[in-house]
Amino acid sequence: MIITPEVPDSARWYVVHTQSGHENRVAITLKTRVESMGLTNNIYEILIPTQEKIKINKGKKITIKEKLFPGYILVRMIVTDDAWLAVRTTQGVTGFVGTADQPTPLPENEVKAITAFGEQAAPKFQSAYTISEAVRIIEGPFTDLLGTISAIDEAKGKVIVLVSIFGRETPVELDFLQVSKI
Repeated sequence: MIITPEVPDSARWYVVHTQSGHENRVAITLKTRVESMGLTNNIYEILIPTQEKIKINKGKKITIKEKLFPGYILVRMIVTDDAWLAVRTTQGVTGFVGTADQPTPLPENEVKAITAFGEQAAPKFQSAYTISEAVRIIEGPFTDLLGTISAIDEAKGKVIVLVSIFGRETPVELDFLQVSKI
């Protein structure tokens, strides 16, 4: 969320601790406060690092944006007394990461790594399954067989299920959509 497009070299990124689950609300409130208090020359950008993941919900794939650091936002700013106070007293903010007197700036290479990680092309699956969990196969040639999950590949959206075939456990690779919890 860019507040001011022209950012001086002296502006640094700081990690702000928020109430978990309130990151978006804090970012919107902070942006509004910065603009109303005339601090656009001190606070330039607010970033909530997210990553796209694919979640299986009721048998359908949906893409969600998952926060990389729940309870934290990044703020690009020049620390002055007014700017520090504006961020610190925003509803939902619990403090800066750093010492009590001075927030610790985040190195620029770490910010670049965080943004690059969040912008990866292929979204990952968010697994609702755990290893050794009992599942029922709901699609494919093994429909209605029961099995136990032995491995999970979130990158591909696949699970390996041990199914009893001909009296012995046989591993079967299936898509997340082909199994359901019992």
